[in-house]
Amino acid sequence: MIPTFKLYNGVEVPAIGLGTFLAKDGEEVSRSVREAISVGYRSIDTAMIYLNETGVGKGMRESGIPRSEIYLTTKLWNDSHGYEETLRAFNESLKRLGTDYVDQYLMHWPGMDESFIPTWKAFEKLYNDGKIRVIGVCNFLKPTLKKLLDNCAIKPMVEQIEIHPMFQPNDLIAFCQENEIQVEAWRPIVWGKVDKEPIVAAAEKYGKTPVQITLRWHYQRGIRTVPKTTHKDRMIQNADIFDFELSPEEMNAIKKLNTFVRTGESPDEFFETGGF
Repeated sequence: MIPTFKLYNGVEVPAIGLGTFLAKDGEEVSRSVREAISVGYRSIDTAMIYLNETGVGKGMRESGIPRSEIYLTTKLWNDSHGYEETLRAFNESLKRLGTDYVDQYLMHWPGMDESFIPTWKAFEKLYNDGKIRVIGVCNFLKPTLKKLLDNCAIKPMVEQIEIHPMFQPNDLIAFCQENEIQVEAWRPIVWGKVDKEPIVAAAEKYGKTPVQITLRWHYQRGIRTVPKTTHKDRMIQNADIFDFELSPEEMNAIKKLNTFVRTGESPDEFFETGGF
């Protein structure tokens, strides 16, 4: 059983989900979704730009689990900012996914020239219309997030950002948590490259892998994760992190691994519309 985090609007979200970035549309992503659901996952994360929404929707339908039991996330891409453009893009995502609502809809990047403000107005409309249960953003830095909070009727419920032991934007994490915005980590295990001390020592102590220690570290910080994998055994391992607890000393030791160096794109510099 995967525990949940409760958002400020009362919606409960699984603490860990399946990421599908770079999972190919068609059978690869459909199988991954089916297998994840079969081993207990109830949260699936995709995006317009992943180009696999059709396969994700197919995998969900083929899983045999009712749609109401699956927490589905997709994201708006940079070429669809603006009020009307967002409404159009959202409806196109619904068609590809084969569903009539999305549990969580995220703005993938802030965009340019404060385009996130009219875009967010469309998010609020879709939320009020019952098309989305949870609205949020990705890759917003603190000043941009403050600007959005000053210009919204409904504040974001979620912020998805790059977080892992080697890159910890702790000030932004604290700001989100102070404002009741659930933090989600993308690239939470840095492609599995977390075999560093003190993570390795903790893995030996608890009989876990370094990846499991890292995911547990996120969870104890109140951070939701959606690690990507297409391998069933890794899906099982990634979710097997709720039967032990890291000590405060171990948590702090891992926190000291921070290099403040991103592995992904910076929100200050990334404005592409064609893709990653």
